[in-house]
Amino acid sequence: MTQSDQSRPLESRPSGALTGKVRVPGDKSISHRALILGALAVGQTKVSGLLEGEDVMNTANAMRALGATVERTGDFEWLVRGVGVAGFAQPQAPLDFGNSGTGCRLVMGAVAGCPITAVFDGDASLRSRPMRRVLDPLELIGARVGASGESGRLPLTLVGAREPLPVVYRTPVASAQIKSAVLLAGLAAPGTTTVNESRTSSSARHRSTP
Repeated sequence: MTQSDQSRPLESRPSGALTGKVRVPGDKSISHRALILGALAVGQTKVSGLLEGEDVMNTANAMRALGATVERTGDFEWLVRGVGVAGFAQPQAPLDFGNSGTGCRLVMGAVAGCPITAVFDGDASLRSRPMRRVLDPLELIGARVGASGESGRLPLTLVGAREPLPVVYRTPVASAQIKSAVLLAGLAAPGTTTVNESRTSSSARHRSTP
């Protein structure tokens, strides 16, 4: 590089207005919840902007296995025909969530309020992550763990409550997954299910915890 190249000044000029369209990727946490809530609703739920990543698709497959209809109708456009609260059907095979802790824990909550038995599984990484923090409040609601690895690790068999009970539960840690699982299970319980937190949880914060 010559001396003249090194000393060449940089110039900046005004440009025209920036125009165009940008599609923001869908949020993974919201996408999981949209599919689950759509499956628990009666009738059709239309979801736009769904994040079509592997984790969310595993949740979509789980909803299909539990009796809901989940269809892709266009780019990032999905239609869910739900079965109603506590209306899930007995799955014929284990529900495989791959590496998705969010999908697995939230679906545990949705299944806990249904009188069915489901086997939850995932890849080697998900199998190493403890599930007891979610299972403890679900057992208070009336669900039962039929079989599991150490500390509630996958694969595990979850037996849903035939007569789910409303609970008042204080989360031991700030966790959007625990909170969501308890509230999803509480949908099937008569009365009011309450979750108290010592610190407000968020999905973004919980992603870094096991």
